[in-house]
Amino acid sequence: MDIFFQIDWKSVFIPSVGILEIVLRGTIIYLVLFVLLRLLRRGTGAVAVTDILLIVLIADASQNGMAGEYKSVTGGLVLVATIFFWDYALDWLASEIPVFRKLISPAPLLLIKNGHMLRGNMRREMITQEELMSLIREQGAECVDEIKACYLEGDGSVSVIKQEPEDNDAQSPTKKGPL
Repeated sequence: MDIFFQIDWKSVFIPSVGILEIVLRGTIIYLVLFVLLRLLRRGTGAVAVTDILLIVLIADASQNGMAGEYKSVTGGLVLVATIFFWDYALDWLASEIPVFRKLISPAPLLLIKNGHMLRGNMRREMITQEELMSLIREQGAECVDEIKACYLEGDGSVSVIKQEPEDNDAQSPTKKGPL
């Protein structure tokens, strides 16, 4: 029973690894993972099973590199604070400095132009025709012919600009109304 109440307060709160080392490890791993994910991944807004698996495996693979051999709560909190700092700092830099905005968030990518799918851009982002059709239906379009432009945005969302309906009767200069 005595074992339930024995707490080694020193190991709980005093880091076994230097605080600066934890900050440095967290910074390096966060920034490297950010660059890799930025260069290699841009989803379509939906989280797939492969995306979840990727994140879980990255977390597991990078844990020892980030954490080193720390076992204290303090060390864990410092590492979490470092990760939150970089997440906030990169968002702030992207909102305040245009150069960082371009580096951090990819530019919109045109997927459909004037009713035609741009297959090269779709291939580059690994978007199938079926997936794109599903995304444009979510935006209220029934077919590709209705779309003037469709973009994959930097955050993975899809924006659709529909074709303007042609009202030939109202706009035709030769058509005469009732007298």
